[in-house]
Amino acid sequence: MEFPSLPSTSARKQELKTKLIKVFERCNLTYINGGKVSDVSSAPSKSLLEVIKGRDIPSIEAEFNRALNNVNSAPRDAVSTACNILKSIFKVYIEDKKLPFPQKQDLQGVWKVVRDDLGFDTKLVQDDDLKRIISGMLSIVGGIGAFRTHASSAHGEGRKVYNLKPRHARLAIHSAHTLALFVLETWDEKKSKKPKSV
Repeated sequence: MEFPSLPSTSARKQELKTKLIKVFERCNLTYINGGKVSDVSSAPSKSLLEVIKGRDIPSIEAEFNRALNNVNSAPRDAVSTACNILKSIFKVYIEDKKLPFPQKQDLQGVWKVVRDDLGFDTKLVQDDDLKRIISGMLSIVGGIGAFRTHASSAHGEGRKVYNLKPRHARLAIHSAHTLALFVLETWDEKKSKKPKSV
């Protein structure tokens, strides 16, 4: 679908491409450049895809597509992208809000800047049930960062070799996508008004 068209076939090719994309969407599939079709039927991925398509942030789209490309064929790479999509969103947030970057720009470092600015503090949440969810969300970042370090393709392995399955990669990706979506939605809400807390 990315091959250049001759002027005489350009309109017909675009029409066919549009029809194919609509068929994919009805089947909860998405076309990924390079000739791949991937399943985005999970709620977190589908919702995040809708949010990032409306923004001009190529680094986030690239990580999103890379995760979907690799989840079944290369789960270690997919785990790495689960971390990368969060890191990309956090860096874009820091840049766009003109916040100071932390000394250490690892996942935990950029996450701390973002969560402090967005007010993700369990002390500010009145409802105990919501407080538990926010607390769990905070630990997702630590878990994904550690999982990337120990089990993904981002680092070499030592004596312990992780036997990653696609379901493990999906867990990391869906967790990252859920958190990413919450961060982006909170960011959008704060742009439109100034709430005091999560």
